[in-house]
Amino acid sequence: MSKLVVMYPKPADPAQFDSHFRGVHMPLVQKMPGLKSFSFGPATALDGSDGAFFWMFVGTFDSLDAIHAALNSPEGQAAVADIPNYSPEGPTILHLDATEG
Repeated sequence: MSKLVVMYPKPADPAQFDSHFRGVHMPLVQKMPGLKSFSFGPATALDGSDGAFFWMFVGTFDSLDAIHAALNSPEGQAAVADIPNYSPEGPTILHLDATEG
């Protein structure tokens, strides 16, 4: 399995970020072809303090090629184009070649 990991910096308005992400962005993301499963939410350090990132999204795909295909699809392009609407600084985006246990 391959994971698309998206890590967001703390926004100026966390409540607006949360509302937009859940109500507008995720419906766009869920239309991306090849997305098998996902999780998202606020990210904190283990002691509950602010973490290095404010929010994380992890999407599961069959392969890195499937991630690229999803991001290059019209649905993926719509999701990517929405990012500046709630995260003007832009996220850090990584690929994890996951070993599942």
